[in-house]
Amino acid sequence: METDGKEEISVEDEAVDKDIFKDCSNIAFYRRQKQQLSKKSTYQALLDSVTVGKDSTNFQIINEATKVPLLTEVYSIEGNIFRFKINEESPLKPRYEVPDVLTSKPNTVRLISCSRDIGSLELTNGKGDLKCHITANPFKVDLVSEEEVVMSINSLGQLYFEHLQIPLKERATKENEEDASVDTSQQNQEDMGLWEEKFGKYVDVKVNGPASIGLDFSLNGFEYLYGLPQHAESHQLKNTGDGEAYRLYNLDVYGYKINDKMGIYGSVPYLLAHKLGRTLGIFWLNSSETLVEINTEPAVKYTLTQMGTVAAKQKVTSRTNVHWMSESGIIDVFLLTGPTPSDVFKQYSSLTGTQAMPPLFSLGYHQCRWNYEDEHDVKAVDAGFDKHDIPYDVIWLDIEHTEGKRYFTWDKKRFPNPKRMQELLQNKKRKLVVISDPHIKIDPDYSVYAKAKEQGFFVKNHEGGDFEGVCWPGLSSYLDFTNPKVREWYSGLFAFSVYEGSTDILYIWNDMNEPSVFRGPELTMHKNAIHHGNWEHRELHNIYGFYQQMATAEGLIQRSKGKERPFVLTRSFFAGSQKYGAVWTGDNIAEWSYLKISIPMLLTLSITGISFCGADVGGFIGNPEAELLVRWYQAGAYQPFFRSHATMNTKRREPWLFGEENTRLIRQAIRERYALLPYWYSLFYRAHVTSEPIMRPLWVEFPDELQTFGVEDEYMLGSALLVHPVTEPKATVVDVFLPGSNES
Repeated sequence: METDGKEEISVEDEAVDKDIFKDCSNIAFYRRQKQQLSKKSTYQALLDSVTVGKDSTNFQIINEATKVPLLTEVYSIEGNIFRFKINEESPLKPRYEVPDVLTSKPNTVRLISCSRDIGSLELTNGKGDLKCHITANPFKVDLVSEEEVVMSINSLGQLYFEHLQIPLKERATKENEEDASVDTSQQNQEDMGLWEEKFGKYVDVKVNGPASIGLDFSLNGFEYLYGLPQHAESHQLKNTGDGEAYRLYNLDVYGYKINDKMGIYGSVPYLLAHKLGRTLGIFWLNSSETLVEINTEPAVKYTLTQMGTVAAKQKVTSRTNVHWMSESGIIDVFLLTGPTPSDVFKQYSSLTGTQAMPPLFSLGYHQCRWNYEDEHDVKAVDAGFDKHDIPYDVIWLDIEHTEGKRYFTWDKKRFPNPKRMQELLQNKKRKLVVISDPHIKIDPDYSVYAKAKEQGFFVKNHEGGDFEGVCWPGLSSYLDFTNPKVREWYSGLFAFSVYEGSTDILYIWNDMNEPSVFRGPELTMHKNAIHHGNWEHRELHNIYGFYQQMATAEGLIQRSKGKERPFVLTRSFFAGSQKYGAVWTGDNIAEWSYLKISIPMLLTLSITGISFCGADVGGFIGNPEAELLVRWYQAGAYQPFFRSHATMNTKRREPWLFGEENTRLIRQAIRERYALLPYWYSLFYRAHVTSEPIMRPLWVEFPDELQTFGVEDEYMLGSALLVHPVTEPKATVVDVFLPGSNES
């Protein structure tokens, strides 16, 4: 198959090409922040500017070097949540604030000023158990719970805010070029990527210059942090060294490297911190490229200075500093104060929504590969499950089922009668899932393209024409799902009267929606492409796939007139994607190490709200040995989304192709899944109603057992099942840690 510029790697070549993807040294806003912060310019809060509104308490902060004011808004939200927003008080034009992720406008609780000294201000949420202590100079915020400072903001002085600037060309025409809002010392640094940033053959032109933001948070007494999907990394977040950070930037990374902090398909800018007696969360609501540095300081004693009327002293065994940096937007951060893990889960879901309740069939076993060739192939595979007495619920079709990679169509030679094929599946109460990607083949005779083109529904390039990039169909344009009208139109494409050959057993898989652009920078869309509202792609890159899944789920709901739950799998995701369906871990490799890393990857997704998650059983790339395949089935049977998948150049691997004994073991694993379906369904209901994760790290279920905090090779499935998959070859025994007792 022609790959149109996207080269497939061999199974042996696991290292991701660093010439294609950036590391921190290639990211200009990271270099700028690190360089400027080393100069230690500080911010000061102007407490004489404090105003108390109905929803928030506001005040100015000012940088001692630039003297340009920022507006800080502090909100207390029902359920023990604090929200901090920092924005330019008078930006040249509005800065991007992420819409649609929050399920509704949060209910606020009026903040009460409980003390005000010279140089400080103390606010409380009304109950008095949580206080927010603001120090004026240098600007710092302490979050106090029961007289203990559990979190500090800007205690390291890493608040950073680049102001939008008049474009260089426009500024050159003005008589007075000196503008108080411009940091002229930065303009002379050509290598800092202020107005242009080069990477390989690509040049990113920034119309309003640099606009990055940053802020640090110190978590007192915490050394165990989790979250920040998606990375092929340990469940517990690791310390980052110089030039290294967790990158949140959605990218199509084929055969991603494990134990790595580079961004892959999805991003949730949210982490949890846990210690004995307390759990906290930090949700950084920003959809631009984001980097997170983590540093746990060794055990020392901290003494807190006089704070208003409270003199609080404490001994803290450790402190972890978290430094967030984003390329653009505003600082909009939610502090989830717990105090228990379940409290934090509820607090986060009150903001972004709970896991959607899935249709029952989707909790069964799914059979997929790229590609089942034709109707005869589908029929033969379906019959194979019956012949070998293996239960399954869903068969999947990848891109080859379409007419020349035109989504919402069928290849007339391979699939001449898709309705009849679906009727055969429906007679056995089985379902079909087909793929629908965001790129649309440029072809005036393709009705989806022609109608979208006519209505101006594609993302634009910076010159105003439709953005064009290469993906599976060749030259393509990309639907602008950030536009509500585009989402409404796209949802309508799933109607039976529009999507020819579709029936009510057909469901959808959104792939390549990072979005993937084969000949683009880092195989994705140019950052200066233009979306609805005249926003640049850089502002909202990480939320693009979220919007496609939203539109797809709505389309399936409309198709059934609201009577049936949708099933939509997405590869790219963001905070809140749990409201629309399922997520998987992308293009993994058929090796033991990828089976092993799938467990912490799924645990991390689970605690950040996305309970309906899984990894491709057997590994997408390469040919698993029989033992690995069996072990992967045994692991996948106890993970929320249970699908086998393989790329097109792999050997066929239906469950009955590896000998009678391996078929028996796979059959047994799949049957165990079905035997537990009532339990699975109950867990999904609990996740939907009460925000409880389905796959739970041991520390969630046993928050007061220190030994559980670093465990990631086993987990709880709900509160009743302990699962320890076998992830090593030739293993005959595993050591299982049994929490809740002294035995192991």
